[in-house]
This record gives sequence, structure tokens and C-alpha cells, in this order.
Amino acid sequence: MNKKILIFILAVVVLAFVYTAEAQQPKKVPRIGYQSASSSGENNEEAFRQGLRELGYVEGKNIVIEWRFAEGKPDRVRRNVAELVRLKVDVIVTGGAADTLAAKRATTTIPIVMTNEADAVGAGLVASLSRPGGNITGLTTLSNELRGKLLELLKETVPRLAQVFVLQGPSPRTVAGTMKETEVAARSLGVKLQSTMVKEPDDLNRAFQVITEARTEALIVVAGPFATAQRKRIVEFAAKSRLPAIYYRREFVEDGGLMSYNANRNDLARRAAVFVDKILNGTKPADLPVEQPTKFELLINLKTAQALGLTIPPVVLMRADKVIK
Repeated sequence: MNKKILIFILAVVVLAFVYTAEAQQPKKVPRIGYQSASSSGENNEEAFRQGLRELGYVEGKNIVIEWRFAEGKPDRVRRNVAELVRLKVDVIVTGGAADTLAAKRATTTIPIVMTNEADAVGAGLVASLSRPGGNITGLTTLSNELRGKLLELLKETVPRLAQVFVLQGPSPRTVAGTMKETEVAARSLGVKLQSTMVKEPDDLNRAFQVITEARTEALIVVAGPFATAQRKRIVEFAAKSRLPAIYYRREFVEDGGLMSYNANRNDLARRAAVFVDKILNGTKPADLPVEQPTKFELLINLKTAQALGLTIPPVVLMRADKVIK
């Protein structure tokens, strides 16, 4: 009997030792890479952090985020992504199309979560929204589909509008493909379109000259990370040229632009945290359908409207999510 008791006690002691040793083993802290072609503060980082906090992740405690920003410089995007791959992060979160494309080229094994992709299928990033396949999933902004809406809003604001210039950035798709929705809207509204692409400072200088010579009546800006980094120059040009302009990001309006309309990027960034959580818990990106935006936002700067001598129609004003007075 004593021998049995002794064996039992020894077994309990061994189990307790094993349990304690396992408990003392440090848990692996997930490491997330976050890459954006734009600058810090322009990519809804805080919304992403908030989404993680809602799921129990606190940066610096039980999750590490490697933040990388390219400041609108394409070569830096590639370098940043290569660095994140070398760090062997668990997930790469991308802030835009250029970032996702660079990440796709850099790795086929590390999961990639998009937060801001206009056309993931058209860009060849995923096989389909419902079954993405590969190592990429996340959220689409439907920005290409919304381009017609930008023109509609501009026409509602300036009813006599007949000529519009589109300032756009490089796209994984053809320029014709990204202009399709705008052209459809232009035909129905009786508006003549012209466009040019910008991706570096010299392009922007040439674009300003072309726009001035074209005697256009309004401007649509959908020119990507480069334009976002150069938004003060673009907004100043529109003001100096007395051109009503609608932009694809709210930052332009906050810096003095007239209007912006797009998917709510804070909401997309917050929802991206859900994808990260599922992947960290074992779900494969190929099994996570790409999600579409559910919230959109219209911003209007009344100070700019007044400076342009414009009266924003009540039917447009009442739909605004934010009005800057």
C-alpha cells in the first residue's frame, strides 16, 4: 500500500512539474507586417489597432506590428515588402493595390490581407471574391465601380458641367479598364472626359499644364498613393484654377479640397483585423472570401465651395457624412 501511495505521489509531482514547465514556456507573440505606399497617418492605422483591440490583441503586449510606409515612393514599397518577408512575419497587411501587388510578387506562403483594393480580381490578385485561392484575401473598396458615382456627384453639384478632366494613377489594370465606369456615367450625363496618368512629380507638372490648356470645367482625382502624398499641390492647383474637384480620399477635403467620396477606409481597416485574427487561428487565406465595403462616406468642404462661388445643392449636402465649414 505504501508503495502504491509513493508511486501516486511521484506521479502527481511529475505531472505538476510538466504542467509548470509548459506554463512557463513563453507563447509565441504574433508578428504582423503592415505595408502602405502612403505616409503614416494616412492609412487608418488607428482603426486597424482598434479592430485588433476588439479581438483582444494589444500592440506591444500580445502582438507585434512592423509598420512600413513608402511615402509615395514605388521603389520603397518593394524594399519594405522584401524586409517584411525576411522578418518572416505571420501576416502581411497591405494598405493599397501597389502594396498588395508587391507582396504577391515577394511571397506565396505568407498570408496577405488587403485593406484597400479597388479590383482584386481584375488585378489578378485573387481568383474570385468568394474563393480567392492562394495566399491573399481581405477587403475591396470597389473604387473602380465608384468612379461613375464621383462624376454623378460632381454633376449634381455643378449642373451645367460639360467638360471634366480625370487625374489618375498607375493601375494593375489598363487605363481603359479603370476609366470604364466613368465613361459610362459621362455618356449618360452628357459630359466630355479627358484624362492623364501621374506617378511622379514631373508627371504632375505636365498634367497641370494639360488641364489648364484643356480649359476643363472640373476635376476628378483618383491618382493613388503618389497623388495622396502630393495632395496639397493638387488642391492648391484646383483652387488657383478655380476648378470644382472631387477626390477619392477624405484627406484631400480635409486639406482644402471640395468633395470626396469613397468606401469608409476606417471601417475597412478595422474589419481587416478580423481577417488577421482568423488567419492567426489557423484559417487559410484561400478559405476566407474577400469582403466588399458596407459603409461609404461623402465629405464636403463648404469653405472651398464658397471660395469657388459654388452653392452646394441641398440634395447633395444632406447626403454628406461630414461637412467642413
